[in-house]
Amino acid sequence: MSDARRRLLSGDDALPPEVEERIVSPREGIEDELFGATLRPRSFEEYVGQRDVVENLRIAIAAARKRGEPLEHALFYGPPGLGKTTLASLIAHEMGAALRPTSGPTLEKPKDLVGILTSLEEGDILFIDEIHRLGRVVEEFLYPAMEDFQIDFVVDRGAYAKTLKLPLKRFTLVGATTRAGLLTAPLRERFGLLAHMDYYDVADLHAIVTRSAGVLGVPIEPAGATTIASRSRGTPRIANRLLRRVRDYAEVVHDGVITAEIADAALRREGVDALGLDRLDRAFLQAICTTYRGGPVGIGAIAATLNEEDETLEDMVEPYLLKVGFVARTASGRKATPRAFEHLGLSMPEAAGPQPRLL
Repeated sequence: MSDARRRLLSGDDALPPEVEERIVSPREGIEDELFGATLRPRSFEEYVGQRDVVENLRIAIAAARKRGEPLEHALFYGPPGLGKTTLASLIAHEMGAALRPTSGPTLEKPKDLVGILTSLEEGDILFIDEIHRLGRVVEEFLYPAMEDFQIDFVVDRGAYAKTLKLPLKRFTLVGATTRAGLLTAPLRERFGLLAHMDYYDVADLHAIVTRSAGVLGVPIEPAGATTIASRSRGTPRIANRLLRRVRDYAEVVHDGVITAEIADAALRREGVDALGLDRLDRAFLQAICTTYRGGPVGIGAIAATLNEEDETLEDMVEPYLLKVGFVARTASGRKATPRAFEHLGLSMPEAAGPQPRLL
């Protein structure tokens, strides 16, 4: 069994290091953790994008504060890198409460959750990232805490078993997941606020890059910010990562000012083309367009050609190519669209004619 298949069956979403190190990967890396807190907005006024989600949150927060109650439990779901963690921190800031972050994989047993729940103060925000990876026992232990703000303990066994109820202070659970389909229905139904995080457009990413450049003290021209935004694959985390790479190039090779030409040169050195595709993306398209004459072809055949894992291509490469319309998924396999051939500078293969009829 492959390592990727074993990770998938065990519920572990971790990817191979060489995949996580892709500059256009939406997953959070070590460098993102170091710079993420610095570049995150401090208020809803500074937050860019996701307008419907932000507006609904602001109304819910204002209503909760007016009633003097904690905010309803909230669930954010969508692709990685779109600001789910940032929204959790903004909720805590607006509610004047403390944020207690944790993640689903770290809560392996109920006792791991008990210590956190009993230490929460009135109105605190408990943020669970990748909440779909909670164990079933831990998840069921969480139900009474979310509904009744109490924990049920079973003491002794058999005929002497008794259930003790430990009251908790009213808190708000904010969950984030990249795979909402893996959440169980009972857990999903206990959230009062559900918000889908969608990809950003270039205008919003331009504003994010400009703001981040100001926080980092990097001079940037509007055309330079547009160049970075247009290659960020609709993801703020990627936009900030590309900005840091362009900043390094501008400071070492040029005078430090980020222009469109400098941003283009820096990103092409990183292997990122005008549409945000990197080397692995282009190799994926090249395999379909040339080796398999545009498809249809199965994902297993493409993975074998590229010497990659099936799950790596399905999780980290294919979604963006589907989003920009370079690949189509059919019942018989993956097919490259005319846009893919045009982007690679290839001509479409001639369609095979009908077979000759037998006399």
